[in-house]
Amino acid sequence: MAKETLYIISFTYLLIINVVGYVSMFIDKRRAIKNKWRISENMLLIIAALGGSVGSLLGMKVFRHKTKHVKFTLGVPAIIIMQILLTIYISFKM
Repeated sequence: MAKETLYIISFTYLLIINVVGYVSMFIDKRRAIKNKWRISENMLLIIAALGGSVGSLLGMKVFRHKTKHVKFTLGVPAIIIMQILLTIYISFKM
């Protein structure tokens, strides 16, 4: 597979998963306000770990959601750091 194709696929995936992370925070916040069924914390963290960490962090800040939970205030930035390090490692291997 050509590098350009790989970059396009990677960019598209990251764009979509970050939108999913952002929207998930919005949906969970709205459901919390209305005392309805919520998205589990584990699912929110899985979305972040699968590449949606920037969107999740942005959603946390914009919607003021999960900002008092250490699991999220430390966990999501830690995921971002690990993803950056992984990206650097992979880019040097290519």
